[in-house]
Amino acid sequence: MSFAGFPKKSGLYDPRHERDSCGIGFVADIKGRKSHDIVRKGLLVLENLAHRGAVGCDPCTGDGAGILIQIPHEFLKQACRETGLKLPGPAEYGVGMVFLPNHPEGRRSCEQLMEKLIAEEGQRLLGWRDVPVKPNHLGELARKSMPSIRQVIIARDILNEAQFERKLYVIRKRIENAVRNSAIQERDDFYIASFSSRTIVYKGLLLPEQMPLFYQDLADENVVSALALIHSRFSTNTFPSWERSHPY
Repeated sequence: MSFAGFPKKSGLYDPRHERDSCGIGFVADIKGRKSHDIVRKGLLVLENLAHRGAVGCDPCTGDGAGILIQIPHEFLKQACRETGLKLPGPAEYGVGMVFLPNHPEGRRSCEQLMEKLIAEEGQRLLGWRDVPVKPNHLGELARKSMPSIRQVIIARDILNEAQFERKLYVIRKRIENAVRNSAIQERDDFYIASFSSRTIVYKGLLLPEQMPLFYQDLADENVVSALALIHSRFSTNTFPSWERSHPY
């Protein structure tokens, strides 16, 4: 395992002890009715859990915050259509939320490796979507370490939903291991936040109130879900980072 970006083991500190924590909460419609109100209330819970998170020397950079919601099909279909990508029906595709290196060469190397392994697993790549973000709402430290954020979309052609979900898990693990063991110089900036045909995770080195400001998707009324699972991180005795916020 790589510990790039962390101090070397010294005294009581050991980078192997870096973990995810701290405050969690959820909102759900018990009848499974999807709405933007659930997403909005989830973000409100996250803001009310700000005391469970933390900030560093930069008061505008949090230790991390995130939200897990169901894939908002109608929103995503329209967003992808605007980029020329046509999506199939609900649950007929999987979405990976991916943090990539900002350097074009490193980013493309990671993407090519992902596409290769997706094909090896017998799945069909539909395309990529750039996740719209507003870095000006971040603290200075968060902006300096911010990755390139994209969504990779894969078709579910033959497998049933349960089989496809397991296949996405296998693909994710193969990709993570391959990138970790590759010669890509910026490989430590690579991370998969979620990879599923059911749910998606938006997260980052953010303060709770920055979530809908930074991720423009979350402020859109067409982003609906019947559940919202949130997390506000306090990196006790560890170091904050984009990947360790919201570990679900």
